[in-house]
Amino acid sequence: MLRVGNLEKSIDFYSKILGMKVLRRKDYPKGRFTLAFVGYQDENNATVLELTHNWDIGKYDLGSGYGHIAIEVDDAYIACEMIKQRGGKVVREAGPMKHGITVIAFVEDPDSYKIELIQRKDPKRA
Repeated sequence: MLRVGNLEKSIDFYSKILGMKVLRRKDYPKGRFTLAFVGYQDENNATVLELTHNWDIGKYDLGSGYGHIAIEVDDAYIACEMIKQRGGKVVREAGPMKHGITVIAFVEDPDSYKIELIQRKDPKRA
């Protein structure tokens, strides 16, 4: 679950830039918050991400405990180009990780959460 300051911006990022689908969304007026669930597949078949928007809070301090979300992609280089073309922010271009050979990249969502793109390993080389 991620707390987001602007739900519409976050939904646009995760759906239009990362290609996820909005799976469900519900307002809780008495609690003054909205939950939106996004993912690549439905919740019965894959992990999804919960976006929580507290109506009275526009920005959060990310703190030092949060690391990042990781998403496996076929090709991190192509994914970065597509993300940039869609208006997304790549904060670390695709390339081998430090002290290893796995190809990774990092992008940032509208609330400055980092998302790591991990290039799928070639099964012949793994």
